[in-house]
Amino acid sequence: MAVGSVAAVRESGDARRLEISTGSLSTGGWRTGDSVAVSGVCLTIADIAEGRFAAELSGETLARTTLGSLAPGSAVNLEPALPAAGALGGHLVTGHVDGVATVRDAREEGGSISAEVEAPAALSRFIAEKGSVTLDGVSLTVGRVAGARFGITLVPHTRTATTLGALAAGRRLNLEVDLVARYLDRLLEARGLR
Repeated sequence: MAVGSVAAVRESGDARRLEISTGSLSTGGWRTGDSVAVSGVCLTIADIAEGRFAAELSGETLARTTLGSLAPGSAVNLEPALPAAGALGGHLVTGHVDGVATVRDAREEGGSISAEVEAPAALSRFIAEKGSVTLDGVSLTVGRVAGARFGITLVPHTRTATTLGALAAGRRLNLEVDLVARYLDRLLEARGLR
């Protein structure tokens, strides 16, 4: 994962085109049509140049994520797709955002940040203590859970290596719930057990 920035935003009817500078992340080997997660949202590369790429955002993406609020200069978390033969070092993250969560409280604690985040009510059943969530593309362990609210802690490395270092109350974050929880819930529903 690396932090990049929005170089330009271009409107085109109901859609939008983002041009992203990749910062320290090399685009060597990337191709048009490849996937890259931008603040946790899986996007398809439409155009590419060294240190830069463009992606188009549909109305659906704009409605379900925070990407519609990005402006030139906005910092974004970037992560290219994991190759099938790559090492999986965390939980499964698809870049298919389920909704937008809101930070309700964030405070410094010995170099870390402890925060309380509120998920949309319909997604709260997928969030479990010691389970995983992805916020703006960053895989995190869930601490306490109370209704639709849950706690997270950002260690110093996560603060400096991602855009979450400036986490504050009111910030909206792209939320991807645990993939396994989502599919188990659907399976139980299909069998009439939920």
